[in-house]
Amino acid sequence: MTSSSNTPRFSRGFDKKAAALAILFAAIAIAGLTYVKWVPYYHKAFHAAANHSIGSSIVSGKNPVAPDPSWQAAWDYAMAYYKSVWKAAVFGILLGSLVQVLLPAQWLLRVLGKTTLGSTLIGGLASIPGMMCSCCAAPVAVGLRKKQVSVGASLAFWLGNPTINPATLIFMTFVLSWRFTVLRLVFGLILTFGVSYLANRFADDAKVPAPELEAKQARMERQESGSFAARWLRSIGLMILNIVPAYIIAVLLLGAARAWLFPSVGEGMANSLLAVVGFAVAGTLFVIPTAAEIPMIQTLMSFGLGAGPAGALLLTLPSVSLPSFLMIARHYPRKVIWFVLASVIALGILCGLVGMAVL
Repeated sequence: MTSSSNTPRFSRGFDKKAAALAILFAAIAIAGLTYVKWVPYYHKAFHAAANHSIGSSIVSGKNPVAPDPSWQAAWDYAMAYYKSVWKAAVFGILLGSLVQVLLPAQWLLRVLGKTTLGSTLIGGLASIPGMMCSCCAAPVAVGLRKKQVSVGASLAFWLGNPTINPATLIFMTFVLSWRFTVLRLVFGLILTFGVSYLANRFADDAKVPAPELEAKQARMERQESGSFAARWLRSIGLMILNIVPAYIIAVLLLGAARAWLFPSVGEGMANSLLAVVGFAVAGTLFVIPTAAEIPMIQTLMSFGLGAGPAGALLLTLPSVSLPSFLMIARHYPRKVIWFVLASVIALGILCGLVGMAVL
């Protein structure tokens, strides 16, 4: 075995029980995604094509600026946000817990446990059917990390869900233009696969020798020996306890502060470098439901926002957020978190600068 793979050799066969559990996981995932994502987005695509709109901005409605910071503003945004995402959020937590108890550890380590580009590609490609926002995909990424999936593969899954979401790209083409779609897809691919792969360099497990990885795998196998009900209840209980409180608090705080994050932009700053940088940072921190960046950009541009800041929001708004970072923070090295944060902002600025030229 070469040291570059950083994963031990495992038997290639499934036993019958493992195969049955993997099939059960796939069935639950397909049924849930059909109900939460695929069918609603199918109908939404026709609405977008007919009306060139998918609704008003979740930040400001049809107004140029968001309401002033207040507890009421925080509450109103949180209610609008959770009304939009609660089904996907519950399903994300369910999938994140089931990853830990239904999918065989050996198979996950063999396919997604390496720090190679191949594992990163598989993780990113697996995200495409999910079409979840960053916060709803975060519990699944956490579940993958708990099963010792590599940093690169799990990040590619997490980042790929919101950034290369095929439904969002379809909506974007109908509502904004194909130029926005191409720009988003190019930078989304760079973020999903390039940044995720490079993040392996900052991961502690990239330097762990094979014997230690084998010991981790043995410990996971012992944990899988208990009853399914006990393991699943423990998994989902810990996930709710560790994820939900920070999620709720962060959404409230960002809802209150949205007027500061997205101020009114005058003609002098509508397409300036300062505006591009400011909106790249704001978009990275702020939290939105899936595809909500489209009506936000449409509304802001109708009130004078330039193509540069719009391009920055195009990438940064969906890809990550402060709540989603808080949700995954315990399961990634701090250096990885800072690297991803800096990369999203930098790519957002670059996307904005390119947007000035092409949008």
